[in-house]
Amino acid sequence: MAGCAARAPPGSEARLSLATFLLGASVLALPLLTRAGLQGRTALALYVAGLNALLLLLYRPPRYQIAIRACFLGFVFGCGMLLSFSQSSWNHFGWYMCSLSLFHYSEYLVTAVNNPKSLSLDSFLLNHSLEYTVAALSSWIEFTLENIFWPELKQITWLSATGLLMVVFGECLRKAAMFTAGSNFNHVVQNEKSETHTLVTSGVYAWFRHPSYVGWFYWSIGTQVMLCNPICGIGYALTVWRFFRDRTEEEEISLIHFFGEEYLEYKKRVPTGLPFIKGVKVEL
Repeated sequence: MAGCAARAPPGSEARLSLATFLLGASVLALPLLTRAGLQGRTALALYVAGLNALLLLLYRPPRYQIAIRACFLGFVFGCGMLLSFSQSSWNHFGWYMCSLSLFHYSEYLVTAVNNPKSLSLDSFLLNHSLEYTVAALSSWIEFTLENIFWPELKQITWLSATGLLMVVFGECLRKAAMFTAGSNFNHVVQNEKSETHTLVTSGVYAWFRHPSYVGWFYWSIGTQVMLCNPICGIGYALTVWRFFRDRTEEEEISLIHFFGEEYLEYKKRVPTGLPFIKGVKVEL
């Protein structure tokens, strides 16, 4: 796992990432440069070059690695905001860009605040998996092709708004789960129980056994509903359902090993929250 090398003072990674995320989001001011007489592409090139030069001047590894990722996500968020308010058939893709960048950035920020011992560059989840990257690229390609040949398909505002609500719900539920679990939350399924590992059954964990997975499940499907992507919408639903079915079973094997009867009782009382997924089967 990529790490952050020497451990900085508590909270410094969170402050650094927030400052550079906001710096990247300052691309929202780009229209002011174009009004000042600069051409759009020239202004964008100067802006990106200036940002990178500033980060190189201010930070050295490993802080630069944090800064460049957070700044990039802020830049994507800012571009998404500009696109969202544009008078074009790409405005709903702007919603998607904002949702995607906020998801990845908030994964790092919440981990930095909530469980800094497990923090690493991987906490951005930008290198989650090859399958995740292929899925994202597929959705961008589908949106682009359908927007070119059937632009009216991408202007179903009520459907995109429904997807946005799914995204907001999923994001809020996942982050609530991360905060509730505290240091018990980790992006990697743990095979060994740490001394501080406790079974969390309160808050959103009283509703669902796996609220962070439920949140991510509806967030991912919501992104495709937001984009009005029929092919990837179906593909995402099937793929993430299968992923979380396997992930839930893998995690519950470890949890039963860690907590024994305590987890089995909890498992009887509280559902997974994922449709048609009951978790690992226990032979009595």
